[in-house]
Amino acid sequence: MSSTELPETLAAAVPRVSTVRVADGERLRSVALPGLTLNVRSRPPTRPGLPHALYVHGLGGSSQNWSDLMPLLADVVDGEAVDLPGFGDSPPPEDRNYSITAHARAVIRLLDASGHGAVHLFGNSLGGAVTTRVAAARPDLVRTLTLVSPALPEIRVQRNAVPTALLAVPGVAALFGRMTRGWTAEQRTRGVMALCYGDPGRVSEEGLRHAVEEMERRQELPYFWEAMTRSARGIVDAYTLGGQQGLWRQAERVLAPTLLVYGGRDQLVSYRMARKASAAFRDSRLLTLPDAGHVAMMEYPKAVAEAARSLVRESDGADGGAAGETNDRAGRNDGGDGTLVGDSGGDNDDGNNGNDSGGS
Repeated sequence: MSSTELPETLAAAVPRVSTVRVADGERLRSVALPGLTLNVRSRPPTRPGLPHALYVHGLGGSSQNWSDLMPLLADVVDGEAVDLPGFGDSPPPEDRNYSITAHARAVIRLLDASGHGAVHLFGNSLGGAVTTRVAAARPDLVRTLTLVSPALPEIRVQRNAVPTALLAVPGVAALFGRMTRGWTAEQRTRGVMALCYGDPGRVSEEGLRHAVEEMERRQELPYFWEAMTRSARGIVDAYTLGGQQGLWRQAERVLAPTLLVYGGRDQLVSYRMARKASAAFRDSRLLTLPDAGHVAMMEYPKAVAEAARSLVRESDGADGGAAGETNDRAGRNDGGDGTLVGDSGGDNDDGNNGNDSGGS
C-alpha cells in the first residue's frame, strides 16, 4: 500500500504527542528487538514467584485494553500487556509488515527475549488470531491460552465488521480520512464504543474522558492509519489462507488448555462461532457472556477474571483434581449449545473501562 493512500503517514518522523496514560500501579517499559521496539505495560503481582502472563490487544486497541483485567489476576499471574507494532506507544516495525504472522513473530520475539519460558497468553480479536498462531507455532511458549472474541475466519461475516474489512482495500483509508476529517475525537470514540461494547452506557464518564484523550493522542501519530489499514489487510489475508497456515487448522494444533470467551452482543465476531471454536481447540473451555460485546475483558472483567483464574490454577495444579474435573463438566464443548461457565453478572460486575475505547 503506497503512502499516498494514507494521508496521516506522510510525516517522516514521529512527532511529539501527548503521554500515554498509565493507571495507578502500572509501569511502562520499552523493549528493543531486531527490527522493532515494543511498549510493555505491567503491574507487579501480589507476591513473587507467580507464573508470567502476556496480554495482546485487538485492532485499534492497545495494552490499556487490559488495565481492568490485569489487577484482578495479579494474585495468580505476573502480567504484562504489549502494544503491538504501530499501536499504543509502540512505533511501527521497520519493515512495515502488519500481517498476522508479523504480529505473531513480534510476540514470539518478546517472549523469547523475556526468558520466562511458557506463559499464560491472552488475546482479544486481532490479538486472538495472533496468539492462536503463536500457540500453534511455539507450544513451548504457551502454558494456557485465553481468547476473547478471537478474529478467526467466518463464512458469513458480521455486517458491522464489513467496514473494518474494507479498510484493507487500497484507497478506502484515504477516502474515509477525507469523509471523517471533521469528526471530533469524542465522535470517533463514541462510534468505536457503539461498535465494540454490548452496552456503551456501562462506560463511566471518567472512562469516556480517558478514551477520548487516547483517541486525540493517536490521531496525532503519522502512522495511525497505516497501522490500522495494514493490520486490517493482514486479517483479511489471513482469512484467505488455507492448508497448514489457515487459522482454523492452526487452532486444531494448539496444545495448551484454552479458554474461549464470546459475547452475545458482539457485532464484530459472531456469537455463533463459539461452538466451532470449542470444537477446534482440542482442550477448550467456553465462557459465554450474553450481554457482552467485543471486549468482554473491559465490559465484564470480573467474570472473565474468574474463568481465567480457574484455568490458570488448573494448569498450575493449584486446585488439584477437583478444579480440573469441574472445568471438564462445565467448560468443554459437547456438541450442544455454548456452555455457560460464568454469567455476565448484570450489575455485580463493575467494568468502568477507564482505559481505551477498545478495538476489533
